Parts: sequence; structure tokens; C-alpha cells
Amino acid sequence: MDEHRELLAKNDPDLFAALIGEESRQRRGVELIPSENYTYPEVLAALGSVFTNKYAEGYPGRRYYGGQEYTDVIENLARKRACEVFRAEHANVQPLSGSPMNQAAYLAFLEPGDTVLAMDLSHGGHLTHGAPVSHMGRIFNFVRYKTNPDDEGRIDFAEVRKMALEAKPKIVLCGYTSYPRDYDYDEFKKIADEVGALTMADVSHIGGLIAGDAMRNPMDYGFDMMTTTTHKSLRGPRGGMILCKKEHAAKIDKSVFPGLQGGPHMNTVAAVAYTLKEAAGDGFKEYAKNVLTNAKTLAGKLMDEGGKLVTGGTDNHMMVLNTVESVGIDGKVAEKLLDEVSITTNKQIIPDDPNPPLRPSGIRIGTPAATTRGMGEKEMEQLGGWIMETLRNKDDEAFLAKRKAEVEEFCGKYPVPGI
Repeated sequence: MDEHRELLAKNDPDLFAALIGEESRQRRGVELIPSENYTYPEVLAALGSVFTNKYAEGYPGRRYYGGQEYTDVIENLARKRACEVFRAEHANVQPLSGSPMNQAAYLAFLEPGDTVLAMDLSHGGHLTHGAPVSHMGRIFNFVRYKTNPDDEGRIDFAEVRKMALEAKPKIVLCGYTSYPRDYDYDEFKKIADEVGALTMADVSHIGGLIAGDAMRNPMDYGFDMMTTTTHKSLRGPRGGMILCKKEHAAKIDKSVFPGLQGGPHMNTVAAVAYTLKEAAGDGFKEYAKNVLTNAKTLAGKLMDEGGKLVTGGTDNHMMVLNTVESVGIDGKVAEKLLDEVSITTNKQIIPDDPNPPLRPSGIRIGTPAATTRGMGEKEMEQLGGWIMETLRNKDDEAFLAKRKAEVEEFCGKYPVPGI
């Protein structure tokens, strides 16, 4: 790998400088975006391997190109390990990322105009869960349920049931991108069964926490299918997987290829296979447990310091801080301020946000990446205090410069895997 880096530095110094700059940025600062993590060095090795060179359209034993001896080995390993880790009957590991993963799941069972019951974007749902600006929102009829702000952001299942009985969806979907609570899969399954709908859970954010037995697994509740990205809390490469009952395997596989995608990225599939090997170990279970503990500690500290969290706490790895109510600034300003002191978060809409998406009322904060670096509860207390202090001192340049130095000195104690 050192030889490859030397070639890159020699032949494209501008690109190499950006790579080195990003490595430095990741070391110096603390990553608190819930959807980001630091992957394993072995994953980086697989991503940069000769599997990048190989086309492998089709599935093991049924490819459209020759020379598939080793691609079949790694894909079979990934599928077998995915089924074992998530207690699923079938796994498709070819989706290139989270959005095409969900698109393939919809297109396996729906016709244009069919109805899906899913979470509203501003209340925590993903773009692919039917946001009007997404292609999926134009192709299918998404009916979107919301959370109840008077019940710490929990879901009113009586209302969800009422909506399902009226809309008669073909799929009942639970899943989120900025919802800090766990899901009651049993309640969703009951509602779906009552209206004759399929059940789908998008657990992209908490896939690693499910794999590590730190959070509930929808497959244990009889869900028809579950989608998850392979990065985020799972710590793998950027990709996606669809887990499903055996009875849906043929439809899912056909929908991924040739329905939506061409050749899979076999270097990514190899990296997914390694990621799932790690996820099956006791060490990963301890990691998943620590991610949750750190999130609860960080959320508690933010609230102790006057922070207003949209759900009054967290059941998973993330939290959404209403910066307008907490400190009187919007999420765009808050994100930029924290960037200035080497604390990385992302601006985030809050339920029924009166502000536009690029200038929302909050920021989203999570603990997977910090936990990967070995930070614990003591460090979460420190970070929570720093975040609130920084947001309250937005116009004090001397304070911000001092805080940046403190954060970077702090981060120097916690190595980044693979760098």
C-alpha cells in the first residue's frame, strides 16, 4: 500500500494532497455525524484490491462473465455471514449504497402508484421513504406518519393504524435517518398484518447495533425484509444489503440485478464480507453496547447544559439538538461553528421545521465514530460541555481558537483506525 501511495503522490500531487489533508482532518477533529464511522484497515485493503478490476454481473454460479472463481467465494461468504449475523433466511449484498438498496426493495413488490406507509422526512424518515423531492416519492404514493412531540417524539400507533386502514398500503415501512428512538416492530407487524401489507424495516443507521445485539432485530419479529447500509454503525464500506424471508429471495435478487443495477462492486462485496466477520465477534458486541452508553451520556450532558433535544433523550446512537430553542442560532450556523473548533456534526431539520432544509433548526449528533476511537463516558461528558459552550460563544474569536486547540489536543490521544 505504501508503494501505491508513493505512485499517487508522484503522478497526481494535487489529488494526493487532498487525501493527506483528509487524513489529517480526521485525526485532528472528532467525528460526531451519526452516519459516519471509521472503518477497519482490512476493509480499506479490500476496497483497494484487485477485485476492483472484475465485472461480476449476476450471482454466484450464474454470472454473465467468465473468471468468477474468486468473486463467487467472496459473495457467498458475505451472504452467509449476513444471514448469520442478522438471523435472516436470505441476503443480497450487491446494492451499491442505501438509496438504490431501498429502491430495489420497493421495485421488487410495487407497481407505480402503489401505496407505502412510511415516516415523514422532517420527523426522522429518509429521502427514499417518500420525500416529495425524491424519485421514489414521485413513482409511489407515500403516506407519511409523524411522531408525537408531546410523548418525547414517540410514535402514536393508534394513528398509524388509522392511516393504514384508510390508505391500504402494500408496504408498511419503519426506518429513520434522524429519529433517536427505537422502533416497536411488533406493533408495526400487527398493523401490516391487519391490512395485508408487507413489512419492511430500514435499519441503515442501527444495523451495527442490531448486529451487536444491542438493539432489537426486526427479523426476529417476522418482518418480510430489512435493509441496511454497511457503513455507519456497522463500520464497513459504503454499500447496502437487503435481508429477507426465503419466500422473497427471488424477487429481491431480480430487482437488484438486472432490475436496477448492473455489475456489483466486488471490492466492496469483499469488504462487506470482512465487516460481517468482525460483526459476529464478541468484541463488536461490546462496541455496540458502548456506542449506546456513550450516546445516552452525551445526550444527558447536552440536556444538563441547557440543550433541547427533540425527543428529550435517545434510545440509539444519535440525538437531534434544537439549536434555535437551545442557543438561538439555526443549524447551519451551529454546524459551521463546531467545524471551526474541529467538532464535526451536521445541520438537521426538526419535526415540522419552520426553517428550510439548508438552514434548519437543529444539528444531528452521534457516537459511533468517537466510540470506534476508544472514547467513553468521560469523553462524552467533555464533548457535551464543549459543544454547548462553543454554541454560546459564537462571536468570540479568541474563545473559538482556544477551543479548537483543546479539541485537537484531546483528539490526538485517540488514534483513527487505518490512518
